Amino acid sequence: MNSLITPLEREIESAVVYTEAEQAERRALGLPPCEPAPGGILKQLPKGRVPVGKRAIQAPTVLNEAPEYGSAFTRGLRVDLPGGVTQLLISGTASIGDAGETLHPGDFRAQLWRTYRNITTLLASEGANWHDVVRTTCYLRDIERDYAEFNGIRNEFFRALGLNPFPASTGIQARLCRSDLLIEIEALAMIIR
Repeated sequence: MNSLITPLEREIESAVVYTEAEQAERRALGLPPCEPAPGGILKQLPKGRVPVGKRAIQAPTVLNEAPEYGSAFTRGLRVDLPGGVTQLLISGTASIGDAGETLHPGDFRAQLWRTYRNITTLLASEGANWHDVVRTTCYLRDIERDYAEFNGIRNEFFRALGLNPFPASTGIQARLCRSDLLIEIEALAMIIR
């Protein structure tokens, strides 16, 4: 088994019963039909093709890594493109602390400010800031209740930063990954090296 799998994931995987349809789909992907797939089993890039340069973005002073609590994503990804362009893809980020705990349960405004702090620190870890952000996707647990406050804080923050124009953005009501989270934001930044 892959050493990145947590003991809890191992326990869950050992209890999985694979349906016939699931087995067929796993087989079609090149995975074992009835057992957890070992790391690296799937084929790599076609011969002669070079992958795009990418690496994880981290900000451990404010935000732990998601795999530490069993999630299969990185907090952000740096993608170096030809022509000296770098994209920073910041995963959905919320009011999470450096030990993976939810901060400020029930306080929408404090959660939003902490979310901005976490994203700011992730951007800074790559020498970027909000002036490099071209797009955000904002997930609110209750958009009808919280959108006016969200928009007011967002306007204040972006104006304080002197952003002009503001990033493109979409606001979506969504059920978030934890019941005590009220806001989560993704960001896309672009840097010319």
